[in-house]
Amino acid sequence: MSLLYAMVIKTIAVNTFREAIRDKILYNLLVFTLIVIAASVLLGRLTIGQDQRVIKDVGLAAMSLFGVLIATFVGTSLVHKEIRKKTIYTMISKPIRRYEFILGKYCGLLLTMFANLVIMIVVLFAVLMLHSLLFSHQLVSGSEPMGYASLLKAVALIFFELMLITSVAVLFSTISTPSLSVFFTLAVYVIGHLTVDLKELGAASKSSLVNGLCSLCYYVLPNLDNFNIRAEMVRGLSVGGRFVFYAIVYGALYMTAVLLVSILSMERKEFV
Repeated sequence: MSLLYAMVIKTIAVNTFREAIRDKILYNLLVFTLIVIAASVLLGRLTIGQDQRVIKDVGLAAMSLFGVLIATFVGTSLVHKEIRKKTIYTMISKPIRRYEFILGKYCGLLLTMFANLVIMIVVLFAVLMLHSLLFSHQLVSGSEPMGYASLLKAVALIFFELMLITSVAVLFSTISTPSLSVFFTLAVYVIGHLTVDLKELGAASKSSLVNGLCSLCYYVLPNLDNFNIRAEMVRGLSVGGRFVFYAIVYGALYMTAVLLVSILSMERKEFV
């Protein structure tokens, strides 16, 4: 039976991936990301001996930001789109469990995110290699680029960050409208990068209410800075394997909890 459930989830995931890659907003965001990565070369030329670092910094930032936008705009319309097309009624009338529907949609979105990240990292590597060939004679001491393995480590953590944000987008798609889901998901992303600052703000505040709200945000919302090692990677600083391991475990646990809430929400949802 477990094999049958896996096949159902796989089928829904593949269909979701095929549907997602036909979405125009996906291509618009992807093209814009690739343009930003390529344009980072121009920004790099404004520096002295730091071209490669600027290209990598801008490239990684573009992957993270536009990856979140793709996850948000595609993920938050999951359930609403099925209701609008009335395909949800056909699905729930068949022997398809709702958790299979949620997990299948989520896996399809992850496959979409992975495909987009592969395209982005290939373009970034191509830009770095082309820049190195064209301007290698202008490199100064200390400006040698970091290894591509270190760059891939940063991209891997970006992917786990996107996995977490995608699970949040799926959750909001089951409990709210697409427009509100987009707002809530982006709010989680922004606040998730400020949780440490919020905790410090609450500790410094004289109001117990403010301190309580800031502490609540710190412990409930994801700490997305766990996945942000762009600064260390760009500067060539070493990031320990233990840090990466704990970040991955943290992301997996948080993502699992969010998906469980999504499944519970979907189980209680009535379609009339």
